[in-house]
Amino acid sequence: MSRLRTMIVDDEPLAIERLEILCSEHPVIEVVGTANDGVAALRLAQQLTPDLVFLDIGMPKMDGINAARALGLMDKKPSIILVTAYDNFAVEAFDLDVVDYVLKPVSSERLGRAIARATASDADTPASGNGTSGNSGNYASEFWVSHRAELIRIAAMDIERIEAERDYMRLYTSGRSYLLHQTISALEERLNPEQFQRIHRSHIVRRDLITGLRHEGGGVWHALLGDDLSMRIGRKYLADVKKLAGK
Repeated sequence: MSRLRTMIVDDEPLAIERLEILCSEHPVIEVVGTANDGVAALRLAQQLTPDLVFLDIGMPKMDGINAARALGLMDKKPSIILVTAYDNFAVEAFDLDVVDYVLKPVSSERLGRAIARATASDADTPASGNGTSGNSGNYASEFWVSHRAELIRIAAMDIERIEAERDYMRLYTSGRSYLLHQTISALEERLNPEQFQRIHRSHIVRRDLITGLRHEGGGVWHALLGDDLSMRIGRKYLADVKKLAGK
């Protein structure tokens, strides 16, 4: 296996040192350079053309989000792993198509999982490198969600239904659920309408899981999801839902 030529970017020297030590435990990583801010990172990346960049978010001159955007415009775009103390940049991270989003303090085991994703991404990314594999148009194929002490990726097609909980959306997958800090309208825009159906002001469901529609009387309808789950359809969305049945 070829080694990943890697840069580490962080405004804290101790953070760089710690990450270098952790990287030394993973033979696939070859650290070729470090930088203390986004501007210096871009200059160095142009010289070194790294395969992978570990990138902090909170930095002077140019933060990690803007640095990641600029790195994405390079002729040879590196894979990017955001390493940060902040968990509230997950949406931006998805839009930037980063490989992983690792929260500090970083463990060797967590870093190893991120490196494995970077290795897989490096092997699977097509020459165009546009990061839209599995997407239709500009719709999301995956989401970053908080889970315990880290952020993980959830494939869009693993989501069975979505329910609004005030300022959060609860994404239900097989046997589990995750919270995402986003409005339901913004989330709906990111979902492929050929795969997901808004049925209520607070509910979105995956279309292929709708097994039937049931009229309860008084203009009330429910969408049936399997044998033991039904969800009320809002009047505003009823006409669109009925189109699924050709009505």
